[in-house]
Amino acid sequence: MKEKFQLKQTVVTIVADARLYIENAKEAIRTHRRELERFIALNPFFLFALEPLDEYVGVPPEIVRRMLEASYTANVGPMAAVAGVIADLAVEAMVAAGASYAIVDNGGDIALSTNREVTVGIYAGESAFKDVAFRIRPTPFLGVCTSSATVGPSISFGTADVACVVAEKACLADAAASALGNLSTDPEAAFGAIKDISGILGALLIVQDTLATWGTLPTLVHGSIDEACITRA
Repeated sequence: MKEKFQLKQTVVTIVADARLYIENAKEAIRTHRRELERFIALNPFFLFALEPLDEYVGVPPEIVRRMLEASYTANVGPMAAVAGVIADLAVEAMVAAGASYAIVDNGGDIALSTNREVTVGIYAGESAFKDVAFRIRPTPFLGVCTSSATVGPSISFGTADVACVVAEKACLADAAASALGNLSTDPEAAFGAIKDISGILGALLIVQDTLATWGTLPTLVHGSIDEACITRA
């Protein structure tokens, strides 16, 4: 069962075995996004910061606390983790309700907890790599997040068609993917910036006709990419 859900700028695809779990995910998104909006109203600079923040007004709610932690870890602004953390919180709500097959794709930033194999396509736009995918084995939780300078709305200071990070949580993977993409003109430096971060399992870079990987990634396989499956507004 799959449903696309949009709440303001948040556009997700939710996959589960039962309608109940999809509703759990939607409610979690509404709740945590509302808390984030309240925090931003007190701290408007949070929305535009491109570096980790030390000072802010009020007590950060859970969603903000996770974003701040991820931004410090990856040395990027906290909003670099927003899509991933929303995906995490939605999947966590599904799992807490009893789901054993739960996926939330927030514009290419994916959190999943699954009792079966899942194939995740990697869309690289006009690059030479058209049919690349990860085959992900059953896992209690995983984050697969992507930044790009050429595809989608990501803010990136690099040249990557795909800067993808696989981590224990999507919040961390999202922030690290931004860091990876920012340094993508030099793959060795890009991987070096994230390789010692606890919780990151591996990363993949695609820049035009070059594909490079680091760490322990799910198996790369051939997979036809259906653009209709891409989550976007």
